Amino acid sequence: MIDPVVDLGWVQQRADAVVLADVRWYLDGRSGRAAYEGGHLPGAVFVDLDRWLAAPGSPAEGRHPLPSPEVFAAGMAELGIGDEDTVIAYDDAGGVVAARLVWMLRCTGHDAALLDGGLAAYAGELETAEPSRTRTDFAARSWPAARLADIDDAAGGGSVVLDARDAARFRGDVEPVDPRPGHIPGARSLPCRDNVDADGRFLSVPELRERFAGVGVTAAADVISYCGSGVTACHNLIALEHAGLGLGRLYPGSWSQYSSDPARPAATGD
Repeated sequence: MIDPVVDLGWVQQRADAVVLADVRWYLDGRSGRAAYEGGHLPGAVFVDLDRWLAAPGSPAEGRHPLPSPEVFAAGMAELGIGDEDTVIAYDDAGGVVAARLVWMLRCTGHDAALLDGGLAAYAGELETAEPSRTRTDFAARSWPAARLADIDDAAGGGSVVLDARDAARFRGDVEPVDPRPGHIPGARSLPCRDNVDADGRFLSVPELRERFAGVGVTAAADVISYCGSGVTACHNLIALEHAGLGLGRLYPGSWSQYSSDPARPAATGD
């Protein structure tokens, strides 16, 4: 399987052998589709996070539960992404949204990676026309249980639990979308947006390893990653794998599920 992070040069050398996927989505309600239509990498397809990468949200399941394998497969097939295709995904936010697609593909055995630097890595002229790709076959594969954690796993205290949200949300200073401020007791703050530099490119592997070591992550650690709704948490898992520290597990319900249960304690502060 390819590395989970590749640069533009790698992509350009294999231009005819990869599928570019634009996975822009915005918490503030802006339209990722509109951003895509305003200009995207040549040949890229638009992957609608709400339609294909998540099931309908609820307090019981969180804002972005994983979709059924059948829905995910139908979306990939409709976009012309087949079982044997290599997918390179990007957004305009350091990969924190596109990581959801990459994680979903990789954990089900498909070659996929984040484009280092995202949209801004490309200096050429963007396209506005949507490419015409032929519908193809993409088999539905179950989400591997070994790559997932549930609410009790995240709250149980037996793993290194990483919170990928910004530090202010972890501390409980602000909470723009979920029922309560704070974090899962025992969790450690590792904002995913700090996995990349000001240009949206990943920190070097030694720098990533140092970041993870600072919150108690070693190659032998059982790591669970969560965020607000299980999307940006995937960025920490991609960074973890890229740094050679294992695969970790995703808690899909994340804070949006956890904070909806008033019986669950919430911690605040650092």
